[in-house]
Formats: sequence, C-alpha cells, structure tokens
Amino acid sequence: MPGVISDVQAVADAPAHVAHRATRTRTASFALNVSILAALLAASSAPTPLYPLYQDQWGLSALAVTVVFSAYALALLLALLTTGALSDHLGRRPVLTGALLLAAASMVLLASADGAGSLTIARVLQGVATGAATSAAGAALLDLENPRRPGRSALANSVTPVAGMATGVIVSTLLARFAPAPTVYVLLAALFLAQAITATFTTETVHRHAGALRSLRPRVSVPPPARRALLAAGAAIGTVWALGGFYSSLGPALVHLVAPDTPQAARGMVFFALSATAALTVWALRRRPPRATAIGGCLSVLPAAALTLSALHGAGLPAVYGGAVLAGVAFGAVSQGALRMLLASLDERDRAATLAAYYILSYLSMSLPAVAAGAATQHYGLGTTSHAYAITTALLAVAALAALTSSRRGAARPEANRSH
Repeated sequence: MPGVISDVQAVADAPAHVAHRATRTRTASFALNVSILAALLAASSAPTPLYPLYQDQWGLSALAVTVVFSAYALALLLALLTTGALSDHLGRRPVLTGALLLAAASMVLLASADGAGSLTIARVLQGVATGAATSAAGAALLDLENPRRPGRSALANSVTPVAGMATGVIVSTLLARFAPAPTVYVLLAALFLAQAITATFTTETVHRHAGALRSLRPRVSVPPPARRALLAAGAAIGTVWALGGFYSSLGPALVHLVAPDTPQAARGMVFFALSATAALTVWALRRRPPRATAIGGCLSVLPAAALTLSALHGAGLPAVYGGAVLAGVAFGAVSQGALRMLLASLDERDRAATLAAYYILSYLSMSLPAVAAGAATQHYGLGTTSHAYAITTALLAVAALAALTSSRRGAARPEANRSH
C-alpha cells in the first residue's frame, strides 16, 4: 500500500492543524464511499417490495419478474468485467462521479416505467452504474484504511452492501404504503446526484497511470495472493448469493403461495429479513477468524433450506421468515469471511480488480439460478421449483464446507512443517 502509507506518513510529519485537516478529509471521504455503496445496494433492492404491485398492475409472470431482476445483475456483471479495474488507472473519483450520474438517470427511468420492457431497460442502466461504482467505491475504502483501525475497510465492504439492501427494502415498502409508488426512485435519484457532486471534491487516492483503455477488455483478474482464497471460498460465495437471488426475486411470491391472505407489504419484507440479518451477522462476527466464519455460514444454509421446505408442507409463514433469517446468517457470515480471506495482504494496484472478481462470481450466482428458477416456475410451479432450489443450495453448501475445511487443512500443514 505504498500510496496510502506515504499519505499517512505525510500526515504524521505535517504540523498539527494540517494533519488534523487531512485526517478529517480522509474520514469524510471514507464516509462518502460508505454512503455510495449503501445507496447503490439500497437502490438494487428497492424494487423487490414493488414486484407484487407490478405483477398486479401489468400482469407480469414469475419468469418476467426474474428476467427483470436478472437484467440488473447481468448488466452489473458486464460492467464489472469491463470497468472493474478502470478506477485503478483513471482514479476513483472520475469513475464514481460518472457512475453516480448514470445511477440517477436509471432511477428517473424506473420512476416512469410502465411495463416490463421499460422496467428492464431501467434495471440494465442501473446495473451498469452499480457495477462501475461498486469496485471503485470498495477499493477507495481500502485505500483509506486507517492503520490505527485495521480491518475497518474490509468490514465496511462486507456490512455496507447488505445494510444498504435491507434499508432499500424497508424504505421502499413504507413509501409504497404511504406515498406514490415512484417516490423511492425520485429520492434515490436526488441522493445519487448529491453524491456525484460531493465526490468531485473528495481526495483522490490513486495516481493516474496508462492502460485505461486496455483495462476495458473483458477479463477477470485475480492476483496470486487471492487465488487460493477464492478457490477455497468460491462455492460458499455462490451458495449464499444464489439464496439471496431466490429471496430477492421470488421471495414475495413464495410468501403469497404459503399464506395467500398476507398483505402485499409483508411479501417484500421477506428479503428485508434476510438482508437485515446478514448485516447484523457481519457486524457480530467481525472479529472471528474469517475461514471459521465462512464455514459457520455454510452450516446455516442447511437449516435454512429445511425451514423453507417445511413452509411448503404446512409450517406456514413463520417457517418462510425463519428460513430467510437463517439464509441471512449464512449470507452475512460467508460474505464477511470470504471477503476478509480475499483481501488479506493485497497490494494497492490489485484492490479494484479483486473486488470486481468477487462481485462477478457473486452476481453470476445470484442472477443465473434466479432466471432458471423463474423459467422452472412457468413449467412446474413455484412449489416444485422451491423444493429443487432448497435441495440444490443445501448440496452446494455441503460442497462448500468440504472445500473450506480441506483448504484449512492445507493451510495448516505448511505451518506445522515450519514449526518443526
């Protein structure tokens, strides 16, 4: 981290009032990047409580809902593949500013959507904006790591997205109940504009260097220090993000299937249960060993799947929400543990690209199974599809447990050899 270390040293060598001003500037920049991540992920989950409304108004099928949902995730993936390392070359500030302006435009389109086509276009633009901004904002948080508070940046990268998703669901649900439907999008558009303006005044943490155009070639770049961690945690990441995709896209429909008389507002809250629990889990386990945390998260998938299945066999709404809560525990534990494993000992130049690789795997795991589930629902019904999804994620969790435990034994063996 040569750039960050030199900045910290410069602050230490400066007069007291200059050092204090520089510290305040870095703190403000850190807070802004946290707010950007939170707002982007809040916007990503804001449509979830509105899907039942869209289905009623426009006659959308379950497949149409998952296509709209996955259009966002796949556009985000494309943006990550092409712009994931762009901020390493151009700087964090210009990439964030441009992406936030595009995010504001996507919110305007969402507010004016009148059918599945316009909704999908808006979500595609939103995905591009989020993909471009996510790795830049996450890398900026790592750039701004305070040596006196190690681990704060990794924690922020873990807890902020899920906290943002939970906030997006609850705010969207409340506004849909007490205000006109597009209100949440109008407020988010205003927030993104304000953040874009503010970002232009923040401290740049990366020095520009050549290769920006070359970095736009689609590729996934994982530096050697992170590859072993990604191989060990990859199946776990895929499992919990697939669960998140199911609850985000088809969760409201599952609630309606199990309890048809449930109010519309309560249907979208099932994803709030998952994301809020995930945020609390990330915070609660922030000091636990990352590999053990990820293993615990995989174990939580098994009772989550069992509860979801029991809901379809008479256990009712409490089992649906109980399964969502346990899925949130799994999501938070695996996300936090896997990110900490990936980000350990990374150089400054590798941060954005590594985060991009993590999010590419995450959103592929979230979107593709959700689309498959939406298509299966059309042919076999939501009940049968939910059975298959729960069983598949449970099997994936078992495979993830095997990968994590075997990699832990492999990591322990060199330590034992060195001790002898």
